[in-house]
Amino acid sequence: MIETVVESIRVSLVTQTRVVILKEVGGDRHLPIWIGAYEAEAIAMELQGVTASRPLPYDLMRSIISDLGSEVQRVVISQVIDDVFHARIVVLQGGKSIEIDSRSSDAIALAVRVKVPILVADEIMEQAGVEVDSDTDDEPVTRPAGSREANRGTETKKPSPAEEEKLSVFRDFINSLDLDDFDKRQ
Repeated sequence: MIETVVESIRVSLVTQTRVVILKEVGGDRHLPIWIGAYEAEAIAMELQGVTASRPLPYDLMRSIISDLGSEVQRVVISQVIDDVFHARIVVLQGGKSIEIDSRSSDAIALAVRVKVPILVADEIMEQAGVEVDSDTDDEPVTRPAGSREANRGTETKKPSPAEEEKLSVFRDFINSLDLDDFDKRQ
């Protein structure tokens, strides 16, 4: 098992889909997991120390587990089935370890609330993990940490010369922007 932490939550400006990025503790691999808007907000709120006016489902889960005399020990991202991540919430009750099936987003939202490790099965990180290459001054390039089949859509290929030419117009425009001007316009 590989211990991870929530590095960030990203939102696609085009599709408005959310992705939570788990980063390997002591390593360079990242695991992107697409999640729903409500789950993303619940995780972000906890990480930022924002309290909801009413308890969220994950706060309720934490209270129920605690009130029953149990304790969450860890969360495990255990399987990928049909491109969907599955998790297990490991709870200690009366000296017995109990595993509860969960959506990965719900398990992560609970884990950040009770401050327990988020573990990823080795084979999942090998299949779906990516390494971020930041050795260059250009944009970071992601490459799969494991097999290519499980990384559909996560590998960034080098653009062809024709694509590079089209992209250079946008790069030139972005590079010409004076970001100080944005603060002055209101």
